[in-house]
Amino acid sequence: MTVKTVGRVTVPGAALYYETTGTGPVLLLIAGGGTDAAVFDGIVPQLAARYTVVAYDPRGNSRSPYLGEPVDERVDVAAEDALAVLDAVAGSESAYVFGSSSGAITAMELLVRHPDRIRLLVAHEPPAIELLPDATSARAFFRSVYDTYRLEGRLAADKLFLGGIGVDEDDQLPPTEELPWEFREVAERMDANSEVFYAHKLLPFTSYVPDVAALVELEDKFVPAVGSESSKVLPAEPILALADRVGWDVVAFPGGHGGYASDPFEFATLLHRVLTGSLR
Repeated sequence: MTVKTVGRVTVPGAALYYETTGTGPVLLLIAGGGTDAAVFDGIVPQLAARYTVVAYDPRGNSRSPYLGEPVDERVDVAAEDALAVLDAVAGSESAYVFGSSSGAITAMELLVRHPDRIRLLVAHEPPAIELLPDATSARAFFRSVYDTYRLEGRLAADKLFLGGIGVDEDDQLPPTEELPWEFREVAERMDANSEVFYAHKLLPFTSYVPDVAALVELEDKFVPAVGSESSKVLPAEPILALADRVGWDVVAFPGGHGGYASDPFEFATLLHRVLTGSLR
């Protein structure tokens, strides 16, 4: 049985909640969107047999409250949040990092700003649409989601957003009241983060412009990744476009945008192989 310890670190504007499990080299997992550390619960036990696995709730989500009024997110601030968690757990030790969705955007900025702190980064489907050859329609889509949230509310925005990123009704969780009790609290907690996500995170993260030149310089520490079931879906397109531009191979993980939850054993197995270099 894996033992999980809980910690908190205060950063300017927020108090970050994090969880640590296992022993070995540090592996930081960065969640995206309105999710929190629990989104990785399916892969943590397997990885914790080899790594000190650290997952945290991004600022404003779940157990990481803002200290004061919410403000629009900044990717550079999110990267410094990730560094603060690393500092709290690992001191000056470098770490492996896995980020998914907007968590991958945070991780990319962390790599550019603090390359000495990262052994290897796996960036899974970062929706950095400015990497696309033509981002016009993608910009319009995310703006329409934001406007829908402002005018019609969260449920209408959810429907538009999830459909637009390739999550159909069959892939979505059942209503919270239909979930087993042990999953209900987690689902309700993350569902409550939607307001902050749409109001303060959606546009700042999707409009992020990665420093491609810096990433190319750091290519030995950077692994672009997608879901094997999402190669033609918007969240996967930016990293595929970047890889095509600079001639990188892309690792295809099991499942789609949330493959770590839908196919946890296979996902964790492949992640370990990537981190240990057996695929490179």
